[in-house]
Amino acid sequence: MLTAAPALRAVAVFEEMQRRHPDLSTGARRTLERRIRSWRALHGADQEVIFRQVQEPGRMGLSDFTDMADLGIGIAGQPLAHRLYHFRLAYSGFEHAHVILGGESYVALAEGLQNALWTLGGAPLEHRSDSLSAAFRNLDTDAREDLTRRYDALCAHYGMQPTRNNRGIAHENGAIESPHGHLKKAIKDALLMRGVADFDDLPGYRGFIDEIVSRKNAHHAKRIEAERPALQPLPGQRTCDYEETIVPVTSSGGFTLKKVFYTVPSRLIGHRLRVRLYDDRLDLFIGGTSLMTLTRGRATVTGKRAHVVDYRHVIHALRRKPMALLNLVYRDQLFPRDAYRLTFDRLLEKLPEKSACRLMVNLLALAHERGCEAELATLLAVDLAAGQLPDIATLCAHFAPDPATLPDIVVHLMPLIAYEALLGGDSMPNGEAA
Repeated sequence: MLTAAPALRAVAVFEEMQRRHPDLSTGARRTLERRIRSWRALHGADQEVIFRQVQEPGRMGLSDFTDMADLGIGIAGQPLAHRLYHFRLAYSGFEHAHVILGGESYVALAEGLQNALWTLGGAPLEHRSDSLSAAFRNLDTDAREDLTRRYDALCAHYGMQPTRNNRGIAHENGAIESPHGHLKKAIKDALLMRGVADFDDLPGYRGFIDEIVSRKNAHHAKRIEAERPALQPLPGQRTCDYEETIVPVTSSGGFTLKKVFYTVPSRLIGHRLRVRLYDDRLDLFIGGTSLMTLTRGRATVTGKRAHVVDYRHVIHALRRKPMALLNLVYRDQLFPRDAYRLTFDRLLEKLPEKSACRLMVNLLALAHERGCEAELATLLAVDLAAGQLPDIATLCAHFAPDPATLPDIVVHLMPLIAYEALLGGDSMPNGEAA
């Protein structure tokens, strides 16, 4: 059986023997496993050999991604689906980690790699990554070739020779695969000592990761300093670490990109925007003028469209059409905090739909115009707990003054000649006034 099927497990052989010989004792299993192991040592197939390498300073840097789902990280009470981009120098053990919110992609690799190189202060001669199979997934041939060209151009910008390990051969990236596990164990230990895996915001979590990596680098400080002179100098500036595309702003008050709808100010309807797409954000431009930065959204795993909505972009239009709120496609994403969403649910229960929509829109307008989104949410939560509906008149008075009721202040500017009286009659020796 072993000759015919060399990969056959010893337990399978033993179970077959028991089927043929029911009186065979189960205690014979360990004996059989030892004998099969000895047989394979004498007659088994040749196995793959791993050739350990001597690492040269400044020679190789490696990149890879590792999933962080098993650590249960949360941001403000919400689970954070993310990966870590991980860079390491093979010789000195210098490490850098960057939180990636999306999947493995060229954008994530380019941003993480450049952050690592600029933190390090130099570039190795060679950069090794995995086969980028995750980044290539679902891309057509032209898109794959374009991605390959961009990756090669990224490495060329820093004078690095791009190499990739063969798909599915993890030990070819062994100088970083094993440190993946060590880094995740260090993060897990730090979380246990911290006592909670939830962070107030994403920058706080990223700072937490940076601190752990810095402590690990401190253990290799002498080797890192010894390797730095062997690194190539950095170029004058970073290269492109984003995707760029042109999107039209529709009459819906936004644009769709990668199955995600984003709202923008309605004055941009009909314009075409240039979008720089990063891992965690979008930078918007009209022509060469920077407009704003939006948080990047992502479609669900089922492919359902997602929405990134800022109520400030559409509140003026909703005030004219409050009933549009009732069946709005992105209604749940419109509310900036849970208290607003829960309040609207309560209003729909207690009031006619038209009244509920009008009151909710007025609450959103109040939050925007008076700059009191957080404070208003707190008061709405109090009303919810008390089982009562919000009183818009009382809330408006609480967050007074109303900008519409402020008096017009007229400032009378004095003519500049009037300031001559402050100078007196003295003059400087060269004839200028003192």
